[in-house]
Amino acid sequence: MKDKRRGILLSALGTLFFSTSPILTRFAAGLPVGEIAFFRMLFGSLFIFIAAKATGVDLRLSRRDLPKFLLYGLATSFHFLFYIGSVLYTTIAHSLSLVYTAPIMITVMTAVLLKEKIPRYKYLGIIIVILGIIILTGFEPVLTPEMVLGDVMALLSALCLAVYSVAGRRERDNYPLLKYVFWVYFTSALFLLAWALPSFVTPSSWTSWAALTLLGLLPTTLGHTLYNAGIRHIHPAYANLISTQEITGGVLMGSLIFGETPGKTTVAGILIMFAGLVLVLVENTGAKIRTSRRKR
Repeated sequence: MKDKRRGILLSALGTLFFSTSPILTRFAAGLPVGEIAFFRMLFGSLFIFIAAKATGVDLRLSRRDLPKFLLYGLATSFHFLFYIGSVLYTTIAHSLSLVYTAPIMITVMTAVLLKEKIPRYKYLGIIIVILGIIILTGFEPVLTPEMVLGDVMALLSALCLAVYSVAGRRERDNYPLLKYVFWVYFTSALFLLAWALPSFVTPSSWTSWAALTLLGLLPTTLGHTLYNAGIRHIHPAYANLISTQEITGGVLMGSLIFGETPGKTTVAGILIMFAGLVLVLVENTGAKIRTSRRKR
C-alpha cells in the first residue's frame, strides 16, 4: 500500500510539471515543431546528465544495451512526432481524445508482455476517464480525409506512449532511474534532430531560448522523470491515467496566464475524469473479496 501511495504521489507530481508544456510551447511559437521537440529532449537529457553526475550515478551503457535504448528512444520520438502531426491534420479535440486511449493499450500490453493484470472493475474507471476527456475536448465525429490521417497519427502516438510506459515498467529493476531516462531522452533527441534539421531555424530571441530550456527542465526532466519513477511503483496504466490530468492543469494555467476561462462542458469533463480516476485508484474491498472467493 505504501508503495502504491508513493507511485501515485510521484505520478501526480509529474503530471503537475506536464501541465506546463502547452504554456511553454506557446511561448516557443515561431519555431518548427520538430525543432521544439528536439530541444526539449536535448535539454532534458542535459539536465539529467548534470543530476546524474551530481549524485554519482554511472551513465555508461554497454554495447548490448544500446539497441534496446535506440528502440525506446525511437518510440519516444515517434510519440512526439505523431502527436504534433495529429494536431496539424485533425482537431485538438480528436487528437487529445485519441492520444489518451493510451491507458487501454498500456493495460493490454502490460498484461500480455509483463503478465501484470488489473482487476476487471477498474476497466470501467479507465473508460470513464476517457469519456471525460471526450466531453472536455468537445469531441465530434466529423471526418474528412485529412482528419482521418490525423486521427491515425493520434492513435499511433498513443501506441508509442504505451510502448514508452511499458518499457519504463519493464526496466525498473535493471537500471537506476537517472541512467534509464537519460538514455531514453538522449536517443529520442537524436532521432528528433534528424527530423528537425531540414527546417532548422536558430532561435533568435531570449524568450524562445528560455521557453525551450524550461520545456527541457519542467515537463521533461521533472515531469517525465517523475512519471517514470511512478511506474516503478504502480501499474503503468494507473500512472498514465493520472497523467491525463495534464489537460486539467493546462486548462487552469491557460485560465490564469492567458485568461482563457473554461466553459461548462470543460468543467463537466474534468469532474467526470476525476470520478474515473477515483474508481481506478481507490481499492474496492468488496470486489477484491469476491475475486479472492472465485479463485478458491
